[in-house]
Amino acid sequence: MSKTKTLRKPIKYNPQYKEKKKFFSEKEIIFRSQNRAKVLTISSKAQMMFWCTLLIIGIWSFYSYHIYNKSGVMVQAKSEELESTRNAYASLMGDFMSLQKNISAMLSNSGKNTPAKEIEKYKRQASVVEDKIKQLSSENEWASSEKLNERVTLSEAILQRDIASSERDELKRQMNELEDIIEDLKQAEMEVLEKVSKISSREINKIKSAFNEINVPLRQQGLYFNPQANRKNGKGGLFEPEDAPKLQDKNITKKIISIYKDVDDLEYYKEIVQYIPLGKPVWSYWVTSPFGGRADPFNKKRARHKGIDLASRTGNKIKTMAKGKVTRAEYASGYGNLVEVDHGNGFKTKYAHMHKIYVKKGEHVDVNDVLGEVGNTGRSTGPHLHYEVLYRGVPVNPMPFMKAKIS
Repeated sequence: MSKTKTLRKPIKYNPQYKEKKKFFSEKEIIFRSQNRAKVLTISSKAQMMFWCTLLIIGIWSFYSYHIYNKSGVMVQAKSEELESTRNAYASLMGDFMSLQKNISAMLSNSGKNTPAKEIEKYKRQASVVEDKIKQLSSENEWASSEKLNERVTLSEAILQRDIASSERDELKRQMNELEDIIEDLKQAEMEVLEKVSKISSREINKIKSAFNEINVPLRQQGLYFNPQANRKNGKGGLFEPEDAPKLQDKNITKKIISIYKDVDDLEYYKEIVQYIPLGKPVWSYWVTSPFGGRADPFNKKRARHKGIDLASRTGNKIKTMAKGKVTRAEYASGYGNLVEVDHGNGFKTKYAHMHKIYVKKGEHVDVNDVLGEVGNTGRSTGPHLHYEVLYRGVPVNPMPFMKAKIS
């Protein structure tokens, strides 16, 4: 077995330069001509001078370009400023001429009340200024008479426009203030209406509460008092259309209609309640015998008591708690001295065992009118008031009527 020789690959020559060259190191330029070579060596100092010169030229070129553009902008700005100054001066001359015309007209109208010397003096001063303006106008094209007249007309139009704009803005401001005032008034009016509505509702609820209290004993007897039962809404008259209000707010109108209804209801209830016996017929008392079943004070047998006995001192005043008409004022055996009042709406009251009677049959009485005095007449064991309340002829318990309050 023969041995195989291993062949080595040839090593390539790859020289590496580890030393870094300087940027401005000496450089050589070789020129070849006619089989001859010339070498030009450039030193580091020459290279630095060349680059510095090139940098200075670049900076100077940039600076010159910047100054040139800046001077152009400055010239343009000065030209615009000069043109603006000319326009402002021309406008000022136009305004002066317009003002001079107005003042001349004013002086002409008021010349009678102004001294002639003062008028002439002012006219001479104005003429001198006007001549200077005309001279300036003739020397400068931009201040010619035609252009000045145009500017005078334009100034007057602008002045009128500014006046109209100012008046419009002032009117708009006043309208906004007026709208704010109207809104505040509406809010204040709504607050007042809310208070009125609450007051009316509170008063109506008091009266309704009193009616609910007196309906308790009535229901025990199978009865019920409806204050709206006899209410009649009489209406009529000629038709006269109502003018529509200039300022109308739906919420306020709705609230006013609601208040009108509440006020109508309140007036109706106030009228009705004057004919309902609510309150105490005697100021000072104590109950000695309640309404309903009891033992008779004389024979001790069970009996039905149609009213309530209110013990009080002899001579204490007895008052009616509602309007009505006296239907009885006489002595009536067991009742003793008796007064009966018909209040309408089905209500009647009886006052018995009276010491004295102050009213007569057929007499009309008002709320808190005195009917007589507490006594001990008839079938009685001592000075007291026998008080009855009847609804549609049926005796009911007077105590809820005495306790009911509307104030």
